[in-house]
Amino acid sequence: MKKIGLKYFLIIATIASLASCKKVIDLNLGNVSGELVIEGNITNVPGPQYVTLSRNVPFTNPNVYPAVTGATVSIADDRGNNYPMTEGPAGTYSIPNAFGFGSRTYTLTVVADGKTYTAKSKMPGVTKLDSITDKPNYFNASSGEKLITVHFQDVAAIQNQYRFVMTVNKAQVNAVFAFDDEFIDGKYVDLDLQQNDIKIHAKDTVTVEMQCIDRPVYTYWFSLAQQQFNNPGGQVAPSNPPTNITPTTLGYFSAHTTQTLTLVVK
Repeated sequence: MKKIGLKYFLIIATIASLASCKKVIDLNLGNVSGELVIEGNITNVPGPQYVTLSRNVPFTNPNVYPAVTGATVSIADDRGNNYPMTEGPAGTYSIPNAFGFGSRTYTLTVVADGKTYTAKSKMPGVTKLDSITDKPNYFNASSGEKLITVHFQDVAAIQNQYRFVMTVNKAQVNAVFAFDDEFIDGKYVDLDLQQNDIKIHAKDTVTVEMQCIDRPVYTYWFSLAQQQFNNPGGQVAPSNPPTNITPTTLGYFSAHTTQTLTLVVK
């Protein structure tokens, strides 16, 4: 899937009513460039696991992000296992065949520019994505536009956080979908993924990835999603959302479960 442009942290986010009552998180807006950007993920699906290192650029520059090469990168789990990552292509570090387990805590270590950066993330258990469906978009139903809804059963009595990533005809929408279960704990959920980036019509192919994420990673994505409210006219600005990386730099490290469903819109 296409990555969102995290180096600028430009988000045109759509967030549903589940998140509308949340406390506002203050974001530091600025035009700082040259900072290290770490984007790291480990999932429960066997296969390559990736960490990318780059540098951010000024807000007014083209979307060309210099890769950070020659770093030392590894991921370790809370059972004493350590997995060194190899570089290739430039700025992309990977483990070729690996996967994570629910309830385990993973630590990312990056040594770059003479500094050591670490981040911890605990992989949650899996909340099953039952199905995805389409219906008329209530904001523009007369045009034939469609809205995608995800359906799942929230697991009761534990704190759950979710991120959804949607693509339409293989193009990822820019909207950030990040939710927790404060108002849906233990309920069966029918959640609309409202977005304005790509219009969806009959015969389009839509894919939705559901990620079960831990609380710090949720805070990161939710903070990015809030920028829509900070820029109601549709303008976007660079920002530095809360990160789980120490010492503080741009980016995140996420140990999460992932599952994907695809729908041909009717």
